[in-house]
Amino acid sequence: MSWGTELWDQFDNLEKHTQWGIDVLEKFIKFVKERTEIELSYAKQLRNLSKKYQPKKNSKEEEEYRYTSARAFLATLNEMNDYAGQHEVISENMTSLITGELTRYVQELKQERKSHFHDGRKAQQHIETCWKQLEASKRRFERDCKEADRAQQYFEKMDADINVTKADVEKARQQAQLRHQMAEDSKAEYSSTLQKFNSEQHDHYYTHIPHIFQKIQEMEERRIVRIGESMKTFAEVDRQVIPIIGKCLDEITKAAESIDHKNDSQLVIEAFKSGFEPPGDVDFEDFTQPMKRTVSESSLSNSRADGRPEPKFGGKSKGKLWPFIKKNKLMSLLTSPHQPPPPPPASASPSAVPNGPQSPKQQKEPLSHRFNEFMTSKPKIHCFRSLKRGLSLKLGAGPEDFSNLPPEQRRKKLQQKVDELNRDIQKEMDQRDALTKMKDVYIKNPQMGDAASVDHRLAELGQNIEKLRLEVQKFEGWLAEVEGRLSMRSEARRQSGLYEAQNSSAVNSCAQDRESPDGSYTEEQSQETEMKVPATDFDDEFDDEEPLPTIGTCKALYTFEGQNEGTISVAEGEMLYVIEEDKGDGWTRIRRNEDEEGYVPTSYVEVYLDKNAKGAMTYI
Repeated sequence: MSWGTELWDQFDNLEKHTQWGIDVLEKFIKFVKERTEIELSYAKQLRNLSKKYQPKKNSKEEEEYRYTSARAFLATLNEMNDYAGQHEVISENMTSLITGELTRYVQELKQERKSHFHDGRKAQQHIETCWKQLEASKRRFERDCKEADRAQQYFEKMDADINVTKADVEKARQQAQLRHQMAEDSKAEYSSTLQKFNSEQHDHYYTHIPHIFQKIQEMEERRIVRIGESMKTFAEVDRQVIPIIGKCLDEITKAAESIDHKNDSQLVIEAFKSGFEPPGDVDFEDFTQPMKRTVSESSLSNSRADGRPEPKFGGKSKGKLWPFIKKNKLMSLLTSPHQPPPPPPASASPSAVPNGPQSPKQQKEPLSHRFNEFMTSKPKIHCFRSLKRGLSLKLGAGPEDFSNLPPEQRRKKLQQKVDELNRDIQKEMDQRDALTKMKDVYIKNPQMGDAASVDHRLAELGQNIEKLRLEVQKFEGWLAEVEGRLSMRSEARRQSGLYEAQNSSAVNSCAQDRESPDGSYTEEQSQETEMKVPATDFDDEFDDEEPLPTIGTCKALYTFEGQNEGTISVAEGEMLYVIEEDKGDGWTRIRRNEDEEGYVPTSYVEVYLDKNAKGAMTYI
């Protein structure tokens, strides 16, 4: 099957078909180019997507990636970045192996096609020239034959006419012979030209054209094979990256399987654990006898965690302990200490003060006067913060020893600080070692440098290392203190539980032996009884009042058992919030939570006021 024999007369159609083949090849090249652009665009979008959700450096998001679920998401982002890289590989391989190669091949194919069809046209022109020569020789032979025939007829006519001279007859005879000779010559030329044309024509249609068409056929078949190979390469480029893409997907699956919900729950505990013990139960307070209401010590340090129902009393009950909360605020305002508190014990040990310091003596001031003073004073609720919010706002700007944090969080911060300082020490020591080696080299080879030039830097590094070590010792001391107090926390809470049990029994008999902070009875009992009727209206108004804002934090230096009105018990090392600083009477008002607040001796606590608080200063 050959185009030269089967398509010997289809020169123009073959020319159109081969041009169409080149157009198809160029169309495939354009298709691959657009595919590479899509792959590049897709890879770019995937990279941007991965970058968009990457954690920002030195941000809160970076801390969240300690959880296994967040780390798995981060691994997914990284794998998607690698996944995008494989699409870039697809684009690069298609560009180099298909687009570039086919573009060069198309240029060569066009040149080859042009050469083959040029040879075909040249052969066509040659056979056409031979045909024209044959036609010219044929026409000349035909003309000469006609001229010879006319000359013969004229001679015969002249020879038959008696009136014509012999000379004219001879002339006619010679003319006829000349014309016959010319006709014979034309015949011989025509015969030779015809034979030559037949030979050329045979060579044209059986040799030249088949050879040219065979080359064109081979060229076209190579083009077809090449486009098929390119299509295979097109698929192979994708197939080559499938294992790597599969590996990326496997890594994503592995990251998802590495998520540990128990570990994440433990990390939440480590991140937010305060180290405080939960408060105890709320004790029953007997209001059946006409006596001054007090807030028992246990109500300042107890909880509703065990789910026991609250005792309901007469009056308005809104399903919450607001009577205790509001009465606590009111009574603490009405009975705030006015005398200097007792001095702190000589030792920080609780055994040094077995019964604790006595509460200050309360001045006997009419209740109406204190109540009017309370009602006319402006409430300080312009910057109220809840306990949790107040704590979170102080995490970033506190004292150097992080004493404003709960014990467990303080321990973590101190440990992080110690680790950071140790890393800094190691860096400084590495620099010192490097400089020491450089100095030794300078000593052995003075031409390389002056050994004395590094002495200043070595001395500076030594000073830095010494300063950092002192810092480490300081923070390690604080860390040891915190860890020791955390270990003693359970024992302190056990003792506190025994105290609450004793105090609960004391509250039940408080109707008979109730006394003020100075140990004497007050006349405010009867006045409070008189106020008992309108108390519900007053409490309704007071119910909407927000608590006083915290102005700082404090740490209990000694254990204080606030057994009397207006005071609150604290354990040594306990962290609390300051809501009213010392006004010069030696007492500081503090808050443990929303329900527990009262006064403690200023000398018993170490206070850290906020920088933006009015009159901020530290009491020790």
